[in-house]
Formats: sequence, structure tokens, C-alpha cells
Amino acid sequence: MLLLGKGKYLKRKPMGYKLFLDDVRTMTDCITYMHQRIGKKNPIYLEKDWVICRNFGCFKATIEDMGLPDFISFDHDLADEHYYDAINGFPRDLATEKTGYECAKWLVEYCVKKGLKIPEFAVHSMNPVGAERIFSLLTKATNNDRERVQKS
Repeated sequence: MLLLGKGKYLKRKPMGYKLFLDDVRTMTDCITYMHQRIGKKNPIYLEKDWVICRNFGCFKATIEDMGLPDFISFDHDLADEHYYDAINGFPRDLATEKTGYECAKWLVEYCVKKGLKIPEFAVHSMNPVGAERIFSLLTKATNNDRERVQKS
């Protein structure tokens, strides 16, 4: 497992890797509740070759440096300010750290620009609204990938 944070990015290209985006948790923290969401794929959280990113900058730099991962697991709220937003009505435009949704939007734009397919993904966020936004965006992008391939 590689933990990458502020200013610490890996400059090598492994054969294949999985990316875990979360500001606090690790993969094993997801085992108990992700079985309901992804079923038989749940043991993926026990596998090796994960790169952990804690923020948007790390997420973007990792993909740009290492290429697309085989699998990405997304959290939505990547900073305390996102929790305040959800709980206390903190104005979203005052947040300085980007969310997992913004990471997913960047991923879609990156894949479209480079002509790449969206990697397999799961959304492990405990924020139901944020999780649904990420899941919907990436599912739509994945379906667009399939349509593009069928038309070729």
C-alpha cells in the first residue's frame, strides 16, 4: 500500500494498481458496509497494490504520473469543511478543498480527452447525496464509453 498526501507523489508506473480516495479511512474500513453495495467484489478491499490519496491534488497527480488505475474507490467528503457543509449549512463556495465528486468530474474529462475508458469503480462514501452524485456521473460516463465503442 502506498500512502500519498500533500506533495508526496509517486513517479513510477506499476503494472496495475487500485486507487483509494479518502481523507481519513483506509480500505479495510470499508469491508463491513461495502458488501451491500458491491457484493462479491468486496474482497477487493483486502487486496494489495492500493495507492491511497487524501485529496484532489494527489488524485490528479497520481493518475497523471502512473496512468489510470484498474479500480478506484471514491469518498465524497475529503476535508472537514465538507462535513460542516453537510451538517451546519457551511457555504460550499467557501470550501477550499475539492470533493470526491470534483475528482470524478476531472477523471471523466481526463478519460474523454485521452480517449480512455473509465476504470472500474465503487463509491464508499458515507454521504448518501455525494455518493449518488459520484455514482451517477461515473455510470453515465461508463455508459457513454460503451455507446462510443458500439458505434465504432
